[in-house]
Amino acid sequence: MAGEALSRVPDVQIDGGGVFKYVLLRVRGAGTPHKDIVRGHGWAEYHADLFERTAEELARHGLSCECLGGGRLAHRPEERKIHVYGYSVGFGRADHAVTTEKLKAEYPNYEITWADEGSLVSPIAKTVLPSGSMVVNSCSSAAEQLCDFICDCSDCSDENQCGYMRGSAVLGTPFTCDFEDGDCGWQDTSTSTYRWVRGRASLALWGTGPYSDHTVGTDLGWFLVTVSPPAKTTATAWLKSPELREAAATCEIRAWYHVSGSCEGTQGLNETEQPVLHLDVAYGDEVVGLWQSPKRSSEGWHQLVAYLGRVTGQFQLIFSLTQPPACRSEVALDDIIFRNCGLPESFTNCSFEHNLCDWKAVAGPALWGRNTSLTLGTSYSIPTRDHSTNSRTGFFLHVSSASSMEASGTARLVSPSFQATNSCSLVLYCHIHGSATSSLSISYVINSTKHLVKERTGDLGSCWVRERVDFSVTQAFKVLIEGVAGSGGTVAIDDLILSPDCVKEEGKAPVMLPSWAGASRCTAQQVACDNGDCIAAEQACDFADTCPDGSDEKRCGATTFESGAGGWHDVSVGRLRWGLQRLTEPNTFLTGTFLALQVGEGQMVSAAKAQTPLLGPSSPACTMEMSYHIHSGPQGFLTINIVDHATGTTQLAWHTQGRGGTDGGHVRVPLGERSRPFQVELLALVDLQGLASIGIDNVTFEQCYIDVVSPTSAELTCNFERDMCGWYQDQSSDFKWVRSMGQGQGSDHTTGLGTLNLKLQPHGEEEVVLWTCRGTQGSIWHQAWATLPATGQKSYRVRTRPFHVPGTSEAQTCLTPLHDWQVVFEVLRDGFLGDVGLDDLALTAGPCRAELSCSFEAEGCGLTASGQGTWQRQSNSTGTDAGPAADHTTGTATGHYMVVSTGRGSLPAGHMAVLTSQPYQPSMPAQCLTFWYQLSSGAPGSLGVFVEQSGVRTKVLSVSTMEGSSWHRGHITVRPDEDWQAVFEAAGAGGDRGYIALDDLQVSDGICPEPVSCDFEQGMCGWSSPLDPHLHSFAWGWKSGVPLAKYPSPEQDHTLGTRNGHYVHFDTSVLGAGGTSALLESQPLPATTDSCLRFWYHMDIPEHLSSGELRVMLRSAAGQRTVWSVEGHHSRGWQGSMVPVQSPSEFQIIFELTTRRWPLEGTVALDDILYSAGMGCHSSLEEPVKDKPSGSFIAEVVLGLLLALIIVMLMVTGGWYWLKQRGPVSRTSAESDTPQSFDNITFRDVRTRVKDFPN
Repeated sequence: MAGEALSRVPDVQIDGGGVFKYVLLRVRGAGTPHKDIVRGHGWAEYHADLFERTAEELARHGLSCECLGGGRLAHRPEERKIHVYGYSVGFGRADHAVTTEKLKAEYPNYEITWADEGSLVSPIAKTVLPSGSMVVNSCSSAAEQLCDFICDCSDCSDENQCGYMRGSAVLGTPFTCDFEDGDCGWQDTSTSTYRWVRGRASLALWGTGPYSDHTVGTDLGWFLVTVSPPAKTTATAWLKSPELREAAATCEIRAWYHVSGSCEGTQGLNETEQPVLHLDVAYGDEVVGLWQSPKRSSEGWHQLVAYLGRVTGQFQLIFSLTQPPACRSEVALDDIIFRNCGLPESFTNCSFEHNLCDWKAVAGPALWGRNTSLTLGTSYSIPTRDHSTNSRTGFFLHVSSASSMEASGTARLVSPSFQATNSCSLVLYCHIHGSATSSLSISYVINSTKHLVKERTGDLGSCWVRERVDFSVTQAFKVLIEGVAGSGGTVAIDDLILSPDCVKEEGKAPVMLPSWAGASRCTAQQVACDNGDCIAAEQACDFADTCPDGSDEKRCGATTFESGAGGWHDVSVGRLRWGLQRLTEPNTFLTGTFLALQVGEGQMVSAAKAQTPLLGPSSPACTMEMSYHIHSGPQGFLTINIVDHATGTTQLAWHTQGRGGTDGGHVRVPLGERSRPFQVELLALVDLQGLASIGIDNVTFEQCYIDVVSPTSAELTCNFERDMCGWYQDQSSDFKWVRSMGQGQGSDHTTGLGTLNLKLQPHGEEEVVLWTCRGTQGSIWHQAWATLPATGQKSYRVRTRPFHVPGTSEAQTCLTPLHDWQVVFEVLRDGFLGDVGLDDLALTAGPCRAELSCSFEAEGCGLTASGQGTWQRQSNSTGTDAGPAADHTTGTATGHYMVVSTGRGSLPAGHMAVLTSQPYQPSMPAQCLTFWYQLSSGAPGSLGVFVEQSGVRTKVLSVSTMEGSSWHRGHITVRPDEDWQAVFEAAGAGGDRGYIALDDLQVSDGICPEPVSCDFEQGMCGWSSPLDPHLHSFAWGWKSGVPLAKYPSPEQDHTLGTRNGHYVHFDTSVLGAGGTSALLESQPLPATTDSCLRFWYHMDIPEHLSSGELRVMLRSAAGQRTVWSVEGHHSRGWQGSMVPVQSPSEFQIIFELTTRRWPLEGTVALDDILYSAGMGCHSSLEEPVKDKPSGSFIAEVVLGLLLALIIVMLMVTGGWYWLKQRGPVSRTSAESDTPQSFDNITFRDVRTRVKDFPN
């Protein structure tokens, strides 16, 4: 068995290209001979990484291994060359001769060389040995022949000091600068001390940087590195090459860069970014960006690849790096290689500037046209410039659709006949834009038979994309390029470059193309079934079989990838792409062949993108399911988007990020109802140079056919334990509903006022709001219900999780219970983060009972009007004076309330207008009825409130006048014996005009608390945040002791001392310096001469950010003043305070949280507010709950009170002594017993600084 396992171990496993570390391993099995194997991969930062992973793999098969040494491999597949060199610091140098023989057996057609680098670096002496003087232009070539990537001197010395040397002895590559012998002519042109220098890790004079260079992999290797980063101002380090000349269109620049350290990001204190390294080319008067590094990546050496393209005349390359002050990042460069940059005559380049060269456009359904951007105009899909000259006057070939509604036919471009070859390559640049159905294919033709090599489908954006195709053909052949422009799209090509091994076939019969007759007989508006039938293009991929053989749905994205891509096509343009890959080791989430993220040919660091064909339309219940695997750090991600080309929008449907390890699973993504064709898009980004990887597999689409049977009304009932019961996400939403477990996310940022609506949407009619709830509701579940008018005698009950939601957008969940109407839950958010929950939806027969909470935003909540006057539900959106300017619920003119006109023409004196609630069921011995009312000025009449039981009415409240035009809160404790009703009776007073209004009726369990006093266990007790946008203020939230995500809030409330207790709180991170605040307002209170406000507060702000202030203010018609304040500080637990309250007129108590410096981050909480009307602050602050969890805290309170008593006694004694010495003095008129209050429009702030009370 061991011998069989050993025989199955491959001798060689290395990357398909690049420069990377390798190890030579000796593998043994029990009682078997050994064998040596080679392993080399770019993801390995250390040789030990290769050894450890391979040892783990071998151990699973009962084999062991030892490391014989290491080194490096430079693998250049396009040149069929491998160079073996270098050594491992930990394992020593491998026997490169043995490695070379192993590689020759694996790559018989390659040129494989090796070197020990003894002439450059001595691993024994650990010193740099002399390499001789540098010879430049030994043959005295003309200036125009220097640095043009072509060797004119026999020793190629005319190509030294050109930003590269004639070659690297270590890497074995031409036109390379490895910095081992010098700077190759690169010059630092920085204008500050922040600059580039040549150094090596063993010097370590500049900071952290790389621990080894990239060339030899040791601390003795040389590279360029930035030093002296700026300390006070932003600075840029500039690095320029010598002047270079005449780059070919195939020119590539490859280099390795290393970034260490990071800077504070622009998105917040917790975000860090790395400085961005730029590579630009300067020619003439232009500077064009070629490449830039990502803002976030793992430490280590990373390869950059930039395609310079054809540049005529002189040019320079420029590396630049800009850093803000105090950003200590460092960037190093090594192994800059110029590939295929010379202009050898053997390369054949057709730029179409003069003609089609040897290529021919074949007449057919469509024809390739030669044109310029200037001539074609500014159509959306047309290239703005050609690729060859980068100008509007440069030529290219293109095929465009005849109209925005129809696709073009197929346009053919064919090459001359070429001899059989195994190394012919074609490089071209394509521009595919404007349509999701455009395509470009490259094939070779033998004996009139077409063999597809590469195909691009979809919209690649308005850019030129490089494509390379290699041909290995045993017979004479032709290259065939075919383009199809989708409706509204254009396909263009430029710069067709053939390698020297593409040799024309002379003197023989030409290769014949496949005839048009053999092509599909379907029109451009049709697609062909596998049996040859034609169907309308819109019937393909519509989730229903139209072809008799079902082939119209076979390549539409639903696939296991075992037989191909299943309709998925890669539309990436950067350094990453999607491609099929075979599983080489067991994986929990993937099987067989899967779609994987791979290295692409582009130069941009951008996410890879793959798309389905156009799908749909789809049904409301349509979902996509797939398995996925991701191994990446936090910077890696995988998303599923939905692309709608008709509207030009892309919507995020699902997202996951890397977590520093391996993750995956099976995901179900709602796609929902879509009336227009759409595409599903995979977007992913990881660092493939490390261990990162992403793959997807087993994609299916469920219940997507447009005529899928709608759920029945019985399926409205749902507890969400197993699934969504037919409820689905409305795809017009701005954020998502998700099925979750536990308590949800909790209210994280309490800075907005979310709204939850229940709506009815009859088919073809305007939607109707059945029920609504607004504002923070605390972290508890509430029950609500609403009658569905469309069903007559059916009611609809829903239990909803209290919420506090953000933003200015909405989320909808819909269900089609019958054929002609839908029920919709809609969430609107106008703040920051938070959540809304729904659970236990139930559809029952019969009308709903009286609503316990009514804001009148949806409807009249079942209240009935009687009497002579008429109560009516209205808003003030028209600006009428027959009611309040704004409602109480929303604080806006569009909010609704109930109002009755009390003018003599509507309600004569002595006449009544009655508003009666539905019966309330007694749930406890005592219940609290609260409501908000407003009476107009003048003679509005009176408002009487009654409780009716068994036909007997008991008057519990009467109001005839009120100050100001604000809403006032009324509360009544009801002790019912049976069902009871609330009756509101408005009586006319005979005035010319007037009104009485009601809003926000609520019935809760338990007796009503005193005005303003609140322990926040059952609600906000009338405390609220103002909704006036002109105040620039944010809302306080109501929650339990579940800690916040960013900064900790109290884990226990003050009332109960547990996590289940509630309090109000505010996350201060949204506050800015001056102009924004968080206000918490009481209901209006009557005038008082000696009252007391007691409360407990909790401030948890990091000490280095302590700049906030919590204030208590009194506001009346005369203005407002501050009566107490405390500065923010690090948490000392719950602190108590008391404030004397005095005002000669009606007033409100306001808690205000503000800041003097931005940002302020932390949390502030309030609990156990107690307002004692008519009772001054003559007694000490008492604990609302005797049994506190901490005995030490009580001891601190007692000690604080004793200290306060001693201080008071000393002050009294001192005052008595002073008065005795001074004698009696008569009081002046300025001295009065009248307390300071609102007796003047201008008044002095009285501030009481609280110092750690009551410690």
